[in-house]
Amino acid sequence: MSYQIQHFRSLTSTQDKAKEFSGKGLSNIAVIADTQTKGRGRFKRKWYSGKGSLSMSILLKPNNIKNMQYLTFAAAISVVKSVKKSANINTKIKWPNDVHYKGKKLCGILTEGIFGKESYAAVGIGLNVNQDNFPKEIKNTAISLKIIKKKNIDIDKLSKNIIDEFFTIYNIQYTKNNMKNILKTWKKHCDTIGKNVMVISRSGKMRGKATGVDEDCSLLLKLKNKKIARIIEGDINVRY
Repeated sequence: MSYQIQHFRSLTSTQDKAKEFSGKGLSNIAVIADTQTKGRGRFKRKWYSGKGSLSMSILLKPNNIKNMQYLTFAAAISVVKSVKKSANINTKIKWPNDVHYKGKKLCGILTEGIFGKESYAAVGIGLNVNQDNFPKEIKNTAISLKIIKKKNIDIDKLSKNIIDEFFTIYNIQYTKNNMKNILKTWKKHCDTIGKNVMVISRSGKMRGKATGVDEDCSLLLKLKNKKIARIIEGDINVRY
C-alpha cells in the first residue's frame, strides 16, 4: 500500500489537517508540520511542539475501526524501531501511548477516530527530536533525541523511517487482523509490565502491579487484595 507525505511549515495541528483530508475522501497520507500552534494530547491536553520536534499524523481508512487502539501500539513500535535505527538509542514504551527514555517522555501518540458516512483513523505522533530545551512545566519530564545524543538528528530520514515501519505493521498485521503479533512485539518493547504503578483516572487513583494487557489493550493491574483491575484509560506513574 503506497502512501503520500504532505509537508507543511506550520499547522494548528496535524490531526486537524488529517481530518480535513478525510473530508475529501483521502487516506494513506502522512501529514507533517515543522511547527504546530495548537498541538494536543489525550484528554484535550496541550502538546508542546516547538521547533525541532516531529509532529505527524497518519490518516488511514481501516476496514476494522474497532481495533483502533492497536494503531497506537503499532505507532509506538514504529517509533522505538526507527529511533534505534536513526539515532542508535534504545527507548521503551509506556502504556498506553508514550515512548520514553529512562523515564523521560520522548514521544506521545494520539489515535482518533473520524466518524461520518465512512470511518477513518488519524494516528498522531509527537516526537521530541532536535529541541535543545523545553518550557519549564515539562522541563523535568521531557527529553529529546538531540539532548540524549548531543547532536542533531536527520528529522526527514527519521520521519520516513517511522512511516515505513508503521505501514509495514499496518499492511501485514493490522489489516489482516493479526493483532496478536502487534501485541507480542509491543510487549517486547514495553517496560510498564511488571512494575508497580499508580493509575490516575477520572474515577480516582489506584495502585498496583501492572501484570499485562488484555486483547482490548487495557492494562491489567493486580491490586493489594490480589484482585485484577482492568484499566481502560488513565495516566500512569511508574517507579523506574
